[in-house]
Amino acid sequence: MILATTKERIIELIERKNISKALFFKETGIKRGLLDADKLKSTVTDVVVAKIIATYSDINPIWLITGEGKMLLNEEEKGSNNISPSVSPESEVGVPYYDVDFSGGFNAIFNNQTLLPDHNIVFAPFKDAQLWCNVTGNSMAEKINHGDIIAIKELTDWEENILFGEIYAVVTNHLRTIKIIRKSNNENNYRLVPINTNEFDENEVKKTSILKVFTVLGAIKKFF
Repeated sequence: MILATTKERIIELIERKNISKALFFKETGIKRGLLDADKLKSTVTDVVVAKIIATYSDINPIWLITGEGKMLLNEEEKGSNNISPSVSPESEVGVPYYDVDFSGGFNAIFNNQTLLPDHNIVFAPFKDAQLWCNVTGNSMAEKINHGDIIAIKELTDWEENILFGEIYAVVTNHLRTIKIIRKSNNENNYRLVPINTNEFDENEVKKTSILKVFTVLGAIKKFF
């Protein structure tokens, strides 16, 4: 969890960009109410921070999380706080990247113990990810686009910890998909909702069919 004072910096960011809170919530996909006066003492999750960083590429994540340094990256001294993603051949550095599609060969990562990552990705905003893999399809465009790579982390006790309205990667016996999870009128189901509703429909999945749920910490363009 990130310290509560991060919310004060989020408000400062909104004022600096001269945008409304409504536009901020729309652009980031963060739930309204985060910055309500009676909630300013509550914590901000890593997922919220990751969404802000992914939306506003000029934001210095170190400032957002800790308050240290300048708000905007172009205000930093050249060469300091370098947070551009990079590739590391060292298994101890960064987060493993597997050259598989989440909707395709993802299961092999867990079922084939001989499968090794191509390399590791070093990217501070998503350093807590479990792994990186590829995205195919445009059901979540413009947030997550075909050809992006995503940083994901398995959500333990997912039935208790799912935040409705957030983006998750869901694995069932017959399905691997990235969608927004929402409540269903059927208490035994979840609704899986795309962002690109012009081309894709939402559907429902039985809770009992779900094998794993991963928090999608963020997505970036493939840079290697």
